[in-house]
Amino acid sequence: MIEMTITGRARDLGGFSVRRLIPVAKKRLVGPFIFFDHMGPAEFEPGNGIDVRPHPHIGLATVTYLFDGEMDHRDTLGVHQTIKPGDVNWMTAGKGIVHSERTGEGARAAGHKIHGIQTWVALPVEDEETSPSFHHHKAEELPAIEMEGVKMRLILGSAYGETSPVKVFSPIFYLHAETQEGSVFKLTDEHAERAVYVVSGEIEIDGRLFGEGEMIILDDEAEIGIRSISDARLMICGGAHLPGDRHIFWNFVSSRKDRIEQAKADWKASADAGFENSVFALPPEESEHIPLPES
Repeated sequence: MIEMTITGRARDLGGFSVRRLIPVAKKRLVGPFIFFDHMGPAEFEPGNGIDVRPHPHIGLATVTYLFDGEMDHRDTLGVHQTIKPGDVNWMTAGKGIVHSERTGEGARAAGHKIHGIQTWVALPVEDEETSPSFHHHKAEELPAIEMEGVKMRLILGSAYGETSPVKVFSPIFYLHAETQEGSVFKLTDEHAERAVYVVSGEIEIDGRLFGEGEMIILDDEAEIGIRSISDARLMICGGAHLPGDRHIFWNFVSSRKDRIEQAKADWKASADAGFENSVFALPPEESEHIPLPES
């Protein structure tokens, strides 16, 4: 039933930790999911917060999903959106977009917590150069799925006969599940590639126990039952296999290495030009940026 397991690699980002699950050397994608970070939990004292300066993306869609706290998103389309727990921010980068992620003024002044998952979804080859866009969906817009001892929210795609309103580009599913101790449920078998990430608690799959910070990559054809050893919070994701290779450098994803090189050159040239009349532009009200890394 189990292809492999991945344990999150924690890194400190200045006051809060992030666990990176994918990509890893032996697993680059799960369905179209090419990046999966567990952010926090962390608590900031008044006056402190997160400041991810403006940075570019191509060839992907970003998805931010919070369990606790809030975060302000700004992008070059002029969107300024505060993300709340259970809401979905889906930003399609396509041929190129720049955005920032910061703690808003109110939350920063009061002190706040932050806890959530950030993922990237690679786009099909024919959609990699689509026009950038941004869509926000409140928690109550997302389908609720309930079984005995299990409550789920369908963030993306289709599962258990429900479909999320978020526009996607390939077959996909992404679920937030909260399970009670002793509950048992069958994992959806509608999608070829599937993974379960344990945010908190402990579960059993195929006689093996898994706990916080572990991602379980499941065999394509296996019928999977999940038993909760304790109350648990899970993120379950996957979809159809995405044809072709995907290359990653920094925040850029593409099926073509030369497109990655072009994006690197465009970001550097845009910064050198002060983001005036350049390929990339800064979001409104922003003056900072993250420089292109050397590697």
